[in-house]
Amino acid sequence: MPENFKELLKQDFSDLEAAVGSWRKLAKALEEAQVRHRHKVTGPLHAGEWQGADAGNAFIQMEASETQLGTAQSDVTSIATILDTVHTKMKEAQEDLRRCVRTTELDGYVVDDQGNVSDGRPCPTGDADAAEQEEHQLRVAKLEGYKNDIQFSLDEASTAEWDGMHLLQQIDAFNLDKDYGASKAEEGARKAAEFAHLDEDDIPSKKDPKENAKWWSGLTEQERQEYLDAYPEKIGWLDGIPSADRDEANRKVVDLQLAEYDMKKQRGELGIRDQRQYEGLLKLQDALDKADGSRDENKQLYVLGIDTKARDGRAVVSLGNPDTARNVAVQVPGTDNDLTNVDEQIDRVGRLQQASVDNGARSTAVVSWLGYDTPEPDGSMVDTERAEPGAEGLRAFTHGLRESHHGERAHMTVLGHSYGSTTVGLAASKGDGLDADDIVAVGSPGMIVDHAKDLHINPDHVWVGGAKDDAVSNHFSGLTLGEDPMKKEFGGTVIEVDTEGHGGYWDKGSTSLRNQGRIIAGRDASKGDYHS
Repeated sequence: MPENFKELLKQDFSDLEAAVGSWRKLAKALEEAQVRHRHKVTGPLHAGEWQGADAGNAFIQMEASETQLGTAQSDVTSIATILDTVHTKMKEAQEDLRRCVRTTELDGYVVDDQGNVSDGRPCPTGDADAAEQEEHQLRVAKLEGYKNDIQFSLDEASTAEWDGMHLLQQIDAFNLDKDYGASKAEEGARKAAEFAHLDEDDIPSKKDPKENAKWWSGLTEQERQEYLDAYPEKIGWLDGIPSADRDEANRKVVDLQLAEYDMKKQRGELGIRDQRQYEGLLKLQDALDKADGSRDENKQLYVLGIDTKARDGRAVVSLGNPDTARNVAVQVPGTDNDLTNVDEQIDRVGRLQQASVDNGARSTAVVSWLGYDTPEPDGSMVDTERAEPGAEGLRAFTHGLRESHHGERAHMTVLGHSYGSTTVGLAASKGDGLDADDIVAVGSPGMIVDHAKDLHINPDHVWVGGAKDDAVSNHFSGLTLGEDPMKKEFGGTVIEVDTEGHGGYWDKGSTSLRNQGRIIAGRDASKGDYHS
């Protein structure tokens, strides 16, 4: 005999629907509380002068509270997702059940209050002809089919209720002292997403920013939040979706990976490579904490990619929001850079941004794009093995920025230093290019191509600079990585450089830095001398 037939048939789900709304409202409030805490409590204190042992202990406690708010938000979102999915599945089961009952009764069968199905029509007698016997057998078969359909609807409702209850028992959103923190919340979010059929396999895998943006915009706000909580490592690298969403996902990844390294450290399992990645993450977190305290939107940091699992670690960090800035620059570092010097890269884009502002471009975002494994100062810097995967990723990234940008088209400049200019050159020369308005190469060993026109850009907007004592641009350029871009035959414009060495192009107050700022601002740079 079917169970809960009458209850499901007449069930009113308005209370469950209201509960979903309440949990979503709470999740939103927790998210907003975490953001306020970040920008009005920990951020300003990090940006200030409060130092010493007491300050250090206080920061640990405040950052723990901030993380707990994020963990609670993720857990509460998971609860809302589970309840909403139970509601959806049970509502569908109810509709199926009602449809089954109507169809069964229209076909001449009787369905009682317990869900039992019977056929009130008389059975054929022994002397009935073959046609009557066949019709009766057909009615018996249909009766069994209707019984099965009703039972299937009841089973679907029962399964949804049981699975939902089981998942909810695994989530404790109000135990904020739990030691598993963000990783357990992510695990719960994944289970909730899978229950709601928001599968990881549905996330676009191709590096097509237009497809990524289309998929993301086609989700509801709740679905986007569920994906952010359940699969932050993938969402954070999706070129083409809003930078604010990527930042939210990647900050979750930073919390997760820091927690993982903290646990390894406590157990004495932190290896040499782990230690380097851990140090890099701590530097990134410190930079984020300080930037969160700034009231200037242009000084806010956006994490557009983070990965400690890659060879040397990867980090894509923007100073300012590239989706809203009038001028956007992407700085690609070269040889011997990794996650451990992410603080230096952030400082470098800060100098480039200020140089642009000094040249009249107040609305400027500058991205440090360490989205590839840079070569070490050895044989790996004389071929394109490292540049090839980096070029593909860089091309997707710049087109993604075009896709996620709001309003009028931004003026975009892509700058490459050292081997980073090789990666820029390879990226610009393939496919549809970088869709940049200006390309800058400093300290370049070569940009792969033999002429600036091969970079899918007007050669008048290809700028090249090299210090007189820069060994890379003076002695390695033109050997294995394409023509020397500082030669007149290359077709670009050489900018004036007054700094020394291979790493001085961002020295404060220098003409080298000022010229890069002018280009980012859409202005011409002062000219320098070509290589002979």
